[in-house]
Amino acid sequence: TWPSYRVPVILPQSTLNLDKPQFDAEARLEVVSPCGPACHKSSPLPTYEEVKHYLSYETLYANGSLTETEVGIYILSNGGDGSQGKSRTKRQIYGYDSRFSIFGKDFLLNYPFSTSVKLSTGCTGTLVAEKHVLTAAHCIHDGKSYVKGAQKLRVGFLKPKLKDGSKGANITNSVMPEKMKFQWIRVKRTHVPKGWIKGNANDIGMDYDYALLELKKPHKRKFMKIGVSPPARHLPGGRIHFSGYDNDRPGNLVYRFCDVKDETYDLLYQQCDAQPGASGSGVYVRMWKRQNHKWERKIIGIFSGHQWVDMNGTPQDFNVAVRITPLKYAQICYWIKGNYLDCREG
Repeated sequence: TWPSYRVPVILPQSTLNLDKPQFDAEARLEVVSPCGPACHKSSPLPTYEEVKHYLSYETLYANGSLTETEVGIYILSNGGDGSQGKSRTKRQIYGYDSRFSIFGKDFLLNYPFSTSVKLSTGCTGTLVAEKHVLTAAHCIHDGKSYVKGAQKLRVGFLKPKLKDGSKGANITNSVMPEKMKFQWIRVKRTHVPKGWIKGNANDIGMDYDYALLELKKPHKRKFMKIGVSPPARHLPGGRIHFSGYDNDRPGNLVYRFCDVKDETYDLLYQQCDAQPGASGSGVYVRMWKRQNHKWERKIIGIFSGHQWVDMNGTPQDFNVAVRITPLKYAQICYWIKGNYLDCREG
């Protein structure tokens, strides 16, 4: 069952204009970090002032202008997320490639696969509102500077190519996948939290590897709501799911699911098979929504990428997703709605 969270309130306090960015960074499709679960768990908790700074954000507009918004945080509830769970020491190695390419418009154009979109910088994003796409911050900003494609950022929606004489297409489908193409919509503005832009030496930036894009026009597709990430032990089967445009399978949408291996307050560690390009995918689970008496999928994290972690001198690799904590939920929800009253329940 989806737990109910009381969500804090994050409100803009002041906004100032910044110089136009240079757009000189190379787009990296994944972030590699040496700081693993133990390193993250041992780092000191941020102070209230630090959290306020990390959740302040930059907004990049389509005309290249840039603003910085300071925020205030109110009614901070005490944790209760149970993230102090015992760390499991037994690790599973990656087995055979467990990714599924999703073919055929019946699947690709249907929910939940239809919520996955491609960014013109090469990453993946997920539709989370009528005009909004959630993705990874590193797809737009390398921690120091905006990437080259960020000013003219576009979002691609997979559509089937119409073929002449396409009778009996369902017969050829099973043998040969239908050709797909992308229809692109320009991004009007982009929000990136300062926690990522700081680019901290102790990899705290990993905790803030998310960004929200607002499109110039509505996409008219069903989207997936965001939700506060429950502790891993409350996830159905301890599993997460996500679909993305892995760059070793160009033009394909690739779906996978796997078990969560470890977690910190801000990150989920798993060994889902994934290649660069899947960064920015929305990590989701399907749970029972008691109030509505129905099953509901929600995005509880953003897939960030690959990490090599030094486990007592032996390198161990994980794929990492940023968890949507109550604070991040409040921030992203405010970016989408522009109104904190609609963001009180996670």
